[in-house]
Amino acid sequence: MRQFKDKICVITGAASGIGAACARAMAADGALVIGTDLRQDMLAETKAAVEKQGGRMETFMVDVADRDAMFDLAATVEKNHGAADLILNNAGVAFGATVEEMPLDDFKWLMDINFWGVVNGTQAFLPHFRAKGSGHVANVSSIFGLIGVPTQSAYNAAKFGVLGFTEALRHEMRDSNIGVSTIHPGGINTNIVRHARFQQGPDAETEREEAIERFAQLTRTQPDGAAKVIMKGISKNKARILIGPDAHVVDWIRRLFPANYLRLLPMMDIGRDRD
Repeated sequence: MRQFKDKICVITGAASGIGAACARAMAADGALVIGTDLRQDMLAETKAAVEKQGGRMETFMVDVADRDAMFDLAATVEKNHGAADLILNNAGVAFGATVEEMPLDDFKWLMDINFWGVVNGTQAFLPHFRAKGSGHVANVSSIFGLIGVPTQSAYNAAKFGVLGFTEALRHEMRDSNIGVSTIHPGGINTNIVRHARFQQGPDAETEREEAIERFAQLTRTQPDGAAKVIMKGISKNKARILIGPDAHVVDWIRRLFPANYLRLLPMMDIGRDRD
């Protein structure tokens, strides 16, 4: 995909953040955007913003963890418009807890969305790309898919899994005209923490507000800027798309100090224990 004009671009998690920004940007370049999310009101706001700028967008309430629903979505898109050109598996959630204290239900909830949602979206649309002879799979991992961070074992597991899954797929597609990219955002100012799960307890709400405030202070890149980087990376069929200066620094540190990078994380204000 060297350009987005007249392409059919499917974006999961399109109600806010990176997904909404990509919907607006791709539509502005002439793509027909198929956006999914479970937050109907926010998804409608994204659609209204796209149409206000003269773009085209259709929306569907789809749970990416529901495999049948994702396959139904792919079939609906093909029936109505022909095979899609891009699946951007972006939907994601957050949850923080130590390994010892993490409830298994919360771990499974996160994995169903952040990892299995990516698998479901990829496998739902890949056969249509194969039949068409072209297409692009873009899966959102994270800088936490490059390094492990305390209290983020579930998120790390999902995002490391997305990286491994997507890189294997890229090798499998090397002799085809199907592009594959893994996206690694750094600190992007999105709503992921606001919609995250937190451990239950008397201080849960206070911890939530503190986490939202810390996240706002740490984020370095706005979603619109991230969308531009993603589109440029997809157009060049880059294997890994790093977003934000912190993502590039983390990747550099991980390469130089693969076994000892944890010592350097507090210097970057990543993974630091706070009172």
